[in-house]
Amino acid sequence: MTITLTDQDQHTLRLAGWGAVFLMSAADAAGSAHKAGTHGSIALTSATGLVGHVLAKAPKGVKYGKNVAELADQVLPALTASIGLLKQQAPEEADNFRRTVLVCVEAAQQGRPNPTTTEMARKITEALDAA
Repeated sequence: MTITLTDQDQHTLRLAGWGAVFLMSAADAAGSAHKAGTHGSIALTSATGLVGHVLAKAPKGVKYGKNVAELADQVLPALTASIGLLKQQAPEEADNFRRTVLVCVEAAQQGRPNPTTTEMARKITEALDAA
């Protein structure tokens, strides 16, 4: 069975996945935002399956806002929406997407979580689980 996602569905998945990396990077600004972003991006682009194909490209034309709150206002609902649309169209890929994002979150923490990254990871996990 071949699953075809619309351009909008793919954009939502990309906004959610790449946005989670950006949120983790922003949360580690006092540590090493660049390293957090690099580790999270590597984990994201290491995804396989349908999710891996979609997340191989970063979203185009996204305005992430002026601060982390504005970024979160876009990304957290996109995480929930991504799980919901995958549950409808490709249930096995919903778990793949969730695991991929959580690996990105863990990779971004680089084995040294701090209160800020731990809290952001909690918010991302809650958004994934809200679908």
